[in-house]
Amino acid sequence: MANRVHLNNAGAALMPAVVVQTLIEHVEREAAIGGYEAHAEAADRVEGVYDSLARLVGGHRDEIAVADSATLAWQRLFYSLPLSAGDRILTTTAEFASNYVSYLQAMRTKGVTVETIPDDASGALDPAALESMIDERVKLISITWVPTNGGLRNPAAAVGRIARRHGIPYLLDACQAVGQMPIDVEALGCTMLTATGRKFLRAPRGTGFLYVAQDFLRDLEPAFIDLYGAPYSAPGGYQLRPDARRFETWETNYSTRLALGAAAEYAMSWGPEQIERRCTQLAEQLRTGLQQLSGVTVRDLGEHQSAIITFSHDAVPAQQVKEALARSGINASVTPPTSTPLDAAARNLPDLVRLSPHYYNTTEEIAVALRALEGTTA
Repeated sequence: MANRVHLNNAGAALMPAVVVQTLIEHVEREAAIGGYEAHAEAADRVEGVYDSLARLVGGHRDEIAVADSATLAWQRLFYSLPLSAGDRILTTTAEFASNYVSYLQAMRTKGVTVETIPDDASGALDPAALESMIDERVKLISITWVPTNGGLRNPAAAVGRIARRHGIPYLLDACQAVGQMPIDVEALGCTMLTATGRKFLRAPRGTGFLYVAQDFLRDLEPAFIDLYGAPYSAPGGYQLRPDARRFETWETNYSTRLALGAAAEYAMSWGPEQIERRCTQLAEQLRTGLQQLSGVTVRDLGEHQSAIITFSHDAVPAQQVKEALARSGINASVTPPTSTPLDAAARNLPDLVRLSPHYYNTTEEIAVALRALEGTTA
C-alpha cells in the first residue's frame, strides 16, 4: 500500500476498488434520480446480495438476512430465542464482551444460567468437556469462533456435531472468521451464524448479516418486527415472512448492502481456501518475528491459529506501542481486557497490541512492522 502498512484488518479491512465503486455508484444514482427510484432500478442486484452471502457461507438465500452490523444481527437472533428460568446457556472463555453482557441480561431478566465450557491444554474450547455438560436444561450453545484477540480458532465444527446430536440450538459468532477462512454452515452444524462486513470480508462499515437454518427459522419469532418482516394482515393480525428476512426492517442503506454483496463476490473470486493459506503464512511470519523480540510476549492460544496476533511488552504499554507504529505508518490496534473479560481474567491479561494481516499484505510489510517494533520496544 502506498501510504500505510495496514495491519488492522481485524478492526476494519481495506475495501477493494469494486466495493468502493459499487458503494459510490449507488449513492450517486440516489442523488441523480432519487432514493426509492435508485432502489427500484437496482432491485435485481439487491436480491442478488442474498445469493452471494448464501454462497459465501454454504446456506440458502432464504436463510440469510442483512443487518447494519454483526452485533445487531447477533442480538436479533439471541433476543428472539424462547429462553426461560432454569435454562442453561453454554459459552466459551474467549466470548466477546458484547455477547456476554447479553447473557448477563438474560440471567437478570429471564433467570437463565450461563456456564463456561472448559478449555483444553492449548486454550481452545474442549469438545469433550462440552459433551459432559449437556443435559435437558441446555437450551443454547453460543460461542465465538475466532475471538477478537488471542489468535485462537475454536473447534466450531466439533461443537456443531455435539449440538446436532442433542438437538440444541447453536449460535456461532463468525465475525472474525468470515472473509478469512472458508465457511460452510452445513459442515459447521450451526443453527445460527452471524458475521460482519467490515473486517476480513472487506465490506464497508455498518454492514453485517445472519444465517438461520430453515428448519429452526420456522418456529422463531423476532423480538421486534415491522411491516417488512411481518406484513400486516387484516383484520388485526400480521404474518411473519417465511424467510430469514423476518429479522430485517423496511428502511435500510442499499448502497452498503450492494457493497456487502460485492465484497462477498470478490472474496469468492480469490477463493476462501487461498485467502486462508495466505493469511496463515503472513500470521506465522509475524508471530515468529515477534517471539524473537526482547521483552515481547505473544499472547496467542490454540494449536490452529488465526491471522489475529496479540502481544504485550514487559515495559512499553500497548497504547504507546500502537502510537509508535502509527508514526511509522503502520496501522495496529489495542484490545483491552474488557473485550474478552473471561479470558482476560483467567490469564490476567493487560491491554494487548493486536496486529492482523490480510492476504493483500506482503512479506515485506511484515518485515517492516517487525523492524519498527524492534526499535519501539528496544
